Amino acid sequence: MTSKAEEALGYEQARDELIEVVRRLEAGGTTLEESLALWERGEELAKVCRRWLEGARARLDAALAGEEEGAAAEGE
Repeated sequence: MTSKAEEALGYEQARDELIEVVRRLEAGGTTLEESLALWERGEELAKVCRRWLEGARARLDAALAGEEEGAAAEGE
């Protein structure tokens, strides 16, 4: 389930925050509880990014399919 805040995040915002989460996890020095919270946030951000990328792919596929249909109609 997505929250309104996650839906409001743009791809670049989610990606940048995800990079920061990964950096903090890799740096260490956090408690187990903090690390788990960071991991969970990272998973949420990865889902947001994935949805944006899947949407972009669908739009590209639709545009390419439209071009192919247009080219086929011109060739008839």
